[in-house]
Amino acid sequence: MTSTAHTPPQRSAPHPGAHRAGARAARALLGALAVVVVAVPFQAAWSYDAHRRAVTAQQVPPGPSDAAMATPRAGAPTETRTVAHHAPVVLAYHDVGRGSRSRYTVTPQAFEDQLATLARAGYRSLDSAEFLDFLRSGSTPAPRTVFLTFDDGAHGLWVHADRILAKYRMKAAAFLITGHVSRHRPYYLSWEEIARMEASGRWDFENHTHDLHHRAAVDRSGRRAPALSNPLWLPHESRAETPAEFRARVSGDLDLSLRTFARHGLPRPHLFAYPFSEASDAAARPGAPGADGTAQPVDGLLTDLLRTRFRVRLTNSSERPLPAGRRAATAGQVQRLEVTRATSTADLLAGLARFTTSAPSASPHPLEQPSLWRRTDRSGHTGLGALTGRGPYPGRTGYASAAHMPLASADWTGYTVTTTVDRLSESRNNIGLVVRDHSREPVSVALSDSFVRVLVGIGDGRREIARRALVSGPCHRLSVTVEADRTVVLVDGTVRIERRSPRSATAGNATGGIAFSTRNGDPASSYPRFTSMTVTPLPGHPGTPRADAAR
Repeated sequence: MTSTAHTPPQRSAPHPGAHRAGARAARALLGALAVVVVAVPFQAAWSYDAHRRAVTAQQVPPGPSDAAMATPRAGAPTETRTVAHHAPVVLAYHDVGRGSRSRYTVTPQAFEDQLATLARAGYRSLDSAEFLDFLRSGSTPAPRTVFLTFDDGAHGLWVHADRILAKYRMKAAAFLITGHVSRHRPYYLSWEEIARMEASGRWDFENHTHDLHHRAAVDRSGRRAPALSNPLWLPHESRAETPAEFRARVSGDLDLSLRTFARHGLPRPHLFAYPFSEASDAAARPGAPGADGTAQPVDGLLTDLLRTRFRVRLTNSSERPLPAGRRAATAGQVQRLEVTRATSTADLLAGLARFTTSAPSASPHPLEQPSLWRRTDRSGHTGLGALTGRGPYPGRTGYASAAHMPLASADWTGYTVTTTVDRLSESRNNIGLVVRDHSREPVSVALSDSFVRVLVGIGDGRREIARRALVSGPCHRLSVTVEADRTVVLVDGTVRIERRSPRSATAGNATGGIAFSTRNGDPASSYPRFTSMTVTPLPGHPGTPRADAAR
């Protein structure tokens, strides 16, 4: 058999135009590759520079000073169960940095010394969830706790504070002005820094408005006040905002801030810090314009706007003592201990002592502890001499008064205060004793040589609820018992007056400690005096009341 070899098919010669097209394609491909080769390093460099600008380099903690390390170390807590006898103290910071003249910026060294002091004193820091849980339950995960807060969201929190917190295994909450984040750099944090802080587990982020942390004109004269808590002046209409306009402006800002939290993947904030700590009712009263164009008061509008969005409001200045505890939880507002550049570690410890709520048993003989009283008569005097007969006195006639541990006793209930007074004279001088001090309905006892009066309420709203005659004499013994829903006054063991508290003035609205006063209206007489005082807890009452639920 003859085999035949396979012959491949013949190909035609390529057209000259095809060579030119292929060359052009090759040149285009090489050009694109060249662009990629050049662009990739450029893009990488640009991305790195943008990242570097968005995420500032962190600084190494300076290390505690010798003075901070000399702070006595607290004994190791032996209790492992949750306890309710020490409420957390809320500390208010702003920024941490070097070279600033602002009173609100503490140095990294000062901040480290303060955390080292807290750690050696046995304090544990809470996160926001633990703080809210305390306000609901009254329990904390450790005997001594603090809640560290920072207003504004300054970049020093990332650059300096974060690594110091990590070193001492502490946590903090930053209250953001969301409209300022990633703007006005490098003063404020960037969203990239916030994301890293949130991922660390050391930081929670809470609310400080979107863009209402500033002052603006509030009347025709141009007087400026915090924009969040005041109706603004509308110059083109020569009037102040109406309540509807105030509500729309503030609601819009708060809601935009909440949407900004969500857009950046942050949990919804439950805490709100007032800008400039402007939380007084007087400032939060926008109203309809009057005849002269100024705003008229409308009570509670700002508070209502905040209550619908946040569970608790924080401030550094309050019309009455509101340390974290039962009273504050009922009010939905907590007072903080502010820390500034001038705050030493000794100042910090003294502030913690003032803010730490106590039980009535902590002060059985209050007249023997004059340093725990605060004079409230605006005389400029200190000490208790004008109330205990040693002077100095405000004058031949006048008034002297003092409150006992107004912050620490904010949650007192279930106690009896007993005192003896003398040097009383007919109707021209008298003493006063207040229980449930700084509550929504304090009870005042006014005692003279021949009668006793019981009053309830505050300031001009006080009203007399009882008056009884006494066996006339310069000396009387007074005993007042405070329970959850009633107050019992007993004079000389025979004259008894009982006051049942209305439902609105119970629980956290009724807690409070004691205050007292002396008054002399006769230049020929002497001031009356308190010669003894004891405070006795009632059987069966807890050392510190549990906090009421904060929504």
